Amino acid sequence: MHISYSPIGYFKTPHTTIEDMPIQPRGAVGIRGTVSVNAEYAEGLADLDGFSHVIVLYHFHKVTSHALTVVPFLDTQSRGVFATRSPKRPNSIGLSVMRLVSVRGCELELENVDVLDGTPVLDIKPYVPGFDVWPVEQVGWLEKGEQDAEIMRSDDRFKD
Repeated sequence: MHISYSPIGYFKTPHTTIEDMPIQPRGAVGIRGTVSVNAEYAEGLADLDGFSHVIVLYHFHKVTSHALTVVPFLDTQSRGVFATRSPKRPNSIGLSVMRLVSVRGCELELENVDVLDGTPVLDIKPYVPGFDVWPVEQVGWLEKGEQDAEIMRSDDRFKD
C-alpha cells in the first residue's frame, strides 16, 4: 500500500535553524508564528476562529532518515522511537497543540510555536479538551524529566 500526502500550507516561524529551537510548545510559550494555508483549502478554515487552540500535524521536512531507537532530548539513554517525540520517525509526522490567536483569510496566527520555518502543514484540527484530554496514570521514562520540556532546546542530534 502506498500512502501520500500533499501539504495544505506552510509554517512561517522565527525558528530558522534546528539548533536551539524549543523541543515542545511548552518551551515556546509566547513565540508566535503563522500557517499560510493554500488558497484551495481556505473554505476549510470556516468556523475555526471559534477555538482557542488547534492541533497541527506537519511533515518534518529536514529529516531524511529514521531510526527505531534514539536518544531523546530529555534523556541520555536510547529509547524506542515510538516512546519519544523524536523527529526521526518512519513517517516523519509531527504534532503540536498551539494557541490560535486569529484567522485572517488563509493565514492562521499561532502562539507557542515550536516548529521550524518552512515546515509543510498536513492538517489542522480543533483542540477540544472534552475529546483530547484524558486522565494520565503514567508517562513512562519521562516521569523524571517531563517538566524540562519548558527549558530544553534542540541540538543537532537528529540531523542527517
